Amino acid sequence: MGYTALYRKFRPLCFSEMVGQEHITRTLKNQIIANRVGHAYLFNGGRGTGKTSAAKILARAINCLNPKDGEPCNECEICRGAISGSLTDIVEMDAASNNSVEDIRSIREEVNFLPTKAKFRVYIIDEVHMLSTGAFNALLKTLEEPPEHVKFILATTEPQKLPATILSRCQRFDFKRISNEDIIKRLKIVCEESNIEITAGAMQIIAVLSEGAMRDALSILERCIQDGENKIDEDKIKDLVGIPKITYIHHLTEAIIQYDVEKALKSIDEVLNEGKDIVNFLWELIKYVKDVLVFQTAGKLDLYSPEELEKIQELSQKVSKEKLISIIYELSELENNLKWSTQKVIMFQAGIIKLCCQRQENTKVEKQFISTNDTVGENKNLEERVQKIEQYLKSMKTTNISSQDNSLPNTAVRVTATSVSPTNQVNTSNHNTKVSTATKKFSNKVEEYWPQIVNQLKQSGKIVLYTNLMHTHAVELNDMTVGIQFPNGLTSFGKTVLEKQENMREISNLVSMACGKEMHIKYMADTQPKIPKTQEEDIQNLAKESGIPFQVID
Repeated sequence: MGYTALYRKFRPLCFSEMVGQEHITRTLKNQIIANRVGHAYLFNGGRGTGKTSAAKILARAINCLNPKDGEPCNECEICRGAISGSLTDIVEMDAASNNSVEDIRSIREEVNFLPTKAKFRVYIIDEVHMLSTGAFNALLKTLEEPPEHVKFILATTEPQKLPATILSRCQRFDFKRISNEDIIKRLKIVCEESNIEITAGAMQIIAVLSEGAMRDALSILERCIQDGENKIDEDKIKDLVGIPKITYIHHLTEAIIQYDVEKALKSIDEVLNEGKDIVNFLWELIKYVKDVLVFQTAGKLDLYSPEELEKIQELSQKVSKEKLISIIYELSELENNLKWSTQKVIMFQAGIIKLCCQRQENTKVEKQFISTNDTVGENKNLEERVQKIEQYLKSMKTTNISSQDNSLPNTAVRVTATSVSPTNQVNTSNHNTKVSTATKKFSNKVEEYWPQIVNQLKQSGKIVLYTNLMHTHAVELNDMTVGIQFPNGLTSFGKTVLEKQENMREISNLVSMACGKEMHIKYMADTQPKIPKTQEEDIQNLAKESGIPFQVID
């Protein structure tokens, strides 16, 4: 007798031997006991979850001569014939290779004949979603109203590809993924009957790698004993399937967390030199980072030795939850990109380097943010300091303008929208002459009266405006506009100050009073040079005269 694969040798022969699908086997057994078996079933689920095995057990159970509690006896003539494949009344058809209309027409012709030995003729159509549109249409009528002696059992991994007309004619059963605990229980039974020595950790790794598929678990187990030794441990499985050692994964994770590009590339080279699969390596890396996150949140983990848990604890103390979540998302995106890349190693290395360089990018952004905030803060601080000086000068300044300049009369000016009307308003009290509002009378030429306006800003305590208008020139652009030229340029801070609405109004009023009509002003400057030395000296002299500490910020 030839060699039989483990997944075929240990295929379940009754419902009780099926693993992880109790919700389905219980319902099917009750239907058989109550003699309420449907005419069409649809078994849906992932690979290796027991769809075909359940279909074969159901086909034998409804035809068994000595059923017991809905289970086939597997000893009668019908059961033995079905198990050996000699019973022609149970037909297994692979729709992947028999998906044409002609194949379905042959079934339509056969259903009219009575079964030879069994009570029912059962058609098991595997991977039914592979049937063509014409084949589905040919199957519809027969599937809806088959003869009483015919049963259909359809199996598929992709029910969404089936027409709604097919789905509505079947009793649907969804096979779920088998849990790791159930897979381990089944592996223990298989290993005991096959005289295989296997560690608990090795069974756990097989269960995880199988991803809920019992057939895949048995296939991995079979690969591990092909070398003739019936001893299996964790290292043997990892070497067989290309999973890198936990040490390499830990080193790479640590390098990513510490933003160490050199260490990360070294770890990748060590794994590649051992011939490990890059996809498996990435899968293990994602799982390890996830475990670090779980340990940081829950404080415990399974499947790790005390030494490994100690290393995971060290990593969890060096990184935040948000960073671990970000790493998992980045690695998952990298995994998706690897599926479509022909240069998987290069893509993997580039993705890891990107993760290790993220701190540098974040640092640049932070520095830029801090630099911007500092500049704004300096400008704001400077403006506040100058405003304090203005207020101080106003409080210290005498209001007797006549004593400062005897050559010009004391005048009080009232500004209107169209004209300026000067009126002398002199009040005397306690032999002190005071002026309620004082303004100088200027020349009619803009070039001549502009320096006097700037000087008046200084005397009235408008230090911010004065310092920014020093060394400027005024030019009459038209009958309504006066242009202010900045030969030395206008700084960004000065532009901000001069363009304030109240400052624009202040300068415009002074120009309007001097011209005797309403005038608008326009700043004309494109450059931003440094404050000249002469201007610095003027400001410093002003600070000395006022007795107030003053620092020029360039």
